[in-house]
Amino acid sequence: MNTQMYKLFFFPGSAAMAPHAALEEIGAPYELIRVDLERGEQRAPAFLEVNPKGRVPVLVAGADVFTEAAAIILHLADRHPAAGLAPAPGTPGRGHLYEWLLYLSNTVQATFLEYFYPEKQFDDAARRAELKAAAERQLGFMFAHIDAHLGAGGPYLLGPTFSAADLFLHMVARWSRWLEKPAYRYANIKRCTDLVKVRPAVMRMMAAQGIVEQEKAP
Repeated sequence: MNTQMYKLFFFPGSAAMAPHAALEEIGAPYELIRVDLERGEQRAPAFLEVNPKGRVPVLVAGADVFTEAAAIILHLADRHPAAGLAPAPGTPGRGHLYEWLLYLSNTVQATFLEYFYPEKQFDDAARRAELKAAAERQLGFMFAHIDAHLGAGGPYLLGPTFSAADLFLHMVARWSRWLEKPAYRYANIKRCTDLVKVRPAVMRMMAAQGIVEQEKAP
């Protein structure tokens, strides 16, 4: 087993949730370093030296630094294949893992950024409200698509087998608690995330980040 010591820069409830859970799944030693986004620590010179993008998560593995949650998860899955976070390279299952991680990061997560931070796009309050409402509608379509996929197969995104993609789904489903129709109201998504949230690794991640039950707003 690879026993390299990792460092994970995180903020509770952020996109670091899934990589943090992946670290718990693989069982490798790691250090958690909190970056207080509410106090603007992501813009501090010391952190910008680690990640010039000024955001979490960041994984440090020796001399190597990795950013972007999906990339971190895939790197960990490759370095620790015994953890079973990913199907073998070159298999159809591996291709579907890429498909779901890219969809969840490039489409779902990106739309959440529009929902939570419309001020980054518009100064006008009315236009911000329009963007936020449009993002919520799009997220509804996305969760309906995910739910239909899980209903046709499941209970996990890759069918009967848990994978790192389910950690990412668990994360974005928690973010949806602010929506009029959260992801948990889709029966098949709830079935999947209910299985994920009771995994010991996920429970340890939630406890370490001080996150309460993910279906409830704080």
